[in-house]
Amino acid sequence: MPVHPLIAARLPLIEGIAPGTPAELMPESALAFGAPYGEYTAPDVRVEEAVVDGPHGPVPVRVYRAAEAQPGARSLLWAHGGGFTSGDLDMPEAHVVSLELAARLRGVVVSVGYRLASESVHHPIPVDDVVASWGWLIASAETLGIDPVRASIGGASAGAFLAAAAALRPEVEPASALLAYPALHFPNPAVDDATAAELRALPPVLRFFPQVVTAIFGTYLGRITDLPAAESPGLADLTGYPPTRIVVSELDDLRGSGELFAQQLASRGVPVELTVAEGMLHGHLNIPPVDALPEIARSLDFLAL
Repeated sequence: MPVHPLIAARLPLIEGIAPGTPAELMPESALAFGAPYGEYTAPDVRVEEAVVDGPHGPVPVRVYRAAEAQPGARSLLWAHGGGFTSGDLDMPEAHVVSLELAARLRGVVVSVGYRLASESVHHPIPVDDVVASWGWLIASAETLGIDPVRASIGGASAGAFLAAAAALRPEVEPASALLAYPALHFPNPAVDDATAAELRALPPVLRFFPQVVTAIFGTYLGRITDLPAAESPGLADLTGYPPTRIVVSELDDLRGSGELFAQQLASRGVPVELTVAEGMLHGHLNIPPVDALPEIARSLDFLAL
């Protein structure tokens, strides 16, 4: 189906913006494109700050505890997206998603402020931060009131790559992996012809063209060859991988990565479920859930099952 009408009405605001334009160079119209679609009311969730002692230094985390959480509750370690180079604990994809998933799980979500890729920060540093945060979550199970056996790991976009890569480490044994519009392969798999035709109608700034994906992974890895297969989810041996739930945005160049990963998991006998958020663009969980855009709440419900 086409882009949701409310989102489509804002597309003219970002026409002409080149792909990869830094946030600080975006015109004011881009801010209007990302404005809320309605009034958002946060669920009853307590939020606390904490710091994890990681191998590369302190890692800030934010702990979300649902009012309904009981001893032995479910938990989730969550990593936001941002192309490996941007994003923080305050962005909706981190803060709002953590609020919503904590409430839906009736448990605890720990959001990770991992180090962002730069000229001096490359793989495996961000994954190491996520793995250290996982270790802290499990070690803090009694204090947090969670059942460590029921702890899951997840993330969105680049954060989904980091979460999925962390789940490949032997010291990380989550009950499940919860991935939102993940970018798990380089090069990025193609989408089907019908989706490709829909994508061609979008403003270029919303597209993940091959050169954009190359730049993203080049910055994260520090190279575009000799990829670390053991920690690249799309290249790794997925035997024994945890049960996985994947939500992809319908109108997203990266949709093919989530769909291929689901096929790869299934080929190894890993339980996997995938859903498509109809009419949604990449990063749709950066929009707080409101009645006017029900696919956002449906995506959150799917991840929290």
